[in-house]
Amino acid sequence: MKKNPGSLYIIWILACALLLLPFGETGRSFAQGAIIDRVIAAVGTNIILQSELESQYQQMIVAQETTNDNSRCKLLEDLLYQKLLLAQAQKDSLYPTDAQVDQELDRRMNYYIQQLGSEERFVAFYGKSVDDYKAELREKIRDIVMAQQMQSKVTGDISVTPNDVRAYYNSIPEDSIPLINAEVEVGQIVKKPKVTPEAKKEAKTKIENIRERIMKGESTFPAMAALYSEDPGSASKGGLYEHIQRGQFVPEWDAWAFKLKPNEISEVFETVYGYFIIQLIERRGDEVDARSLLIAPKTEAIDLLKAKQALDTIHTKLLTDTINFSDAAAKYSDDEESKNSGGLIVNPFSGATRFQMDEIGQYDQNVAFAIDKLKVGEFTKPMPMAGHDGKQAYRILYLKTRTAPHRANLTDDYQKIQAIALAKKQQEAIQKWIKRKSVDTFIRIADDYKNCNFNNKWVN
Repeated sequence: MKKNPGSLYIIWILACALLLLPFGETGRSFAQGAIIDRVIAAVGTNIILQSELESQYQQMIVAQETTNDNSRCKLLEDLLYQKLLLAQAQKDSLYPTDAQVDQELDRRMNYYIQQLGSEERFVAFYGKSVDDYKAELREKIRDIVMAQQMQSKVTGDISVTPNDVRAYYNSIPEDSIPLINAEVEVGQIVKKPKVTPEAKKEAKTKIENIRERIMKGESTFPAMAALYSEDPGSASKGGLYEHIQRGQFVPEWDAWAFKLKPNEISEVFETVYGYFIIQLIERRGDEVDARSLLIAPKTEAIDLLKAKQALDTIHTKLLTDTINFSDAAAKYSDDEESKNSGGLIVNPFSGATRFQMDEIGQYDQNVAFAIDKLKVGEFTKPMPMAGHDGKQAYRILYLKTRTAPHRANLTDDYQKIQAIALAKKQQEAIQKWIKRKSVDTFIRIADDYKNCNFNNKWVN
């Protein structure tokens, strides 16, 4: 039986009265001219407007996702599920903190801006500033976070055992087993030229002088950053970084950025890249806009040569089996991101250590060229490289594995199959939850959407 259907039906009637109201800026039609907004569904006390559905549809287009005649129906079912989660979260009092809302809001805004290419294009597309758009979106994001917390309760404890993975794989028809593109695993041992105490002292003195000039008003932070900063990501923009998330930069940078007041300038601080000063422009929860100025200690050509010679010695040890690659990386490599994982480079697109061949080229074209002629288990000679900070170094590359295009199998692709099996088990749990909760929750769908080919039975 539905709970208290009489009172909930009154809410539905009141919501439908919105049909009589003029449709404002937020409900502008995506077709020609203006339309009257309307309620197309309700779940508990939460309604779904036509404009909400159209907004989701437009986001699909912005993200260049494939659309078809059933896209709006699929989006409506997603919204029905979100509203059902929200209705249950409200019953269970799963209210998020402001910090949780800010974090999710910033994440979504960064995604929209990235898809459109720049903040200026975002403003042009939506016809409003980022801050105005965030203010309008805030309550919707609060509901989304509540729904996410509810979903975590539904699926958070679900896991798959090796037997589950094997059973799932064996259940896939042979002609439906997914194709896996050619993939490689690549390791590296990096040697960076040593920085002398004299070079560090010189760099620190230089940036202290720059900071002093700014503090005295002899110049501005943007001007000094444009003239002197050695940070390739921001120097040409007067040191400006926008929409930087907590954890995106080194910890020392974060520590200053998230404690400064607007327009305040940090003290000089040291990182693995050199010496920084930063100026906070604006902080929004776990996101900041700031100006950054870097002075890196200089290395001499002789120091770079010494790094190569050190790698020559390591290369000889590898060739003579005096040490294996994993141990050599842990003992000798200067690359903190890979040395403790056997030297394996992590794929930034997936977070795993395997790269599809087109991904390795996107990550570093020099790596793609270097491993092209290697056989599995072979190493390159020490070769020059430029780090993320633009500094020169040397590295040895190692081809650990190379797989040909193939049908997925449990030996080579266990993690991929495990992820698919887990997703399937979670989806089954969600469908069971929807079936159970939809019986006890007031749900109405507008007549012209009742013929949608939904995956779940929403109205009993």
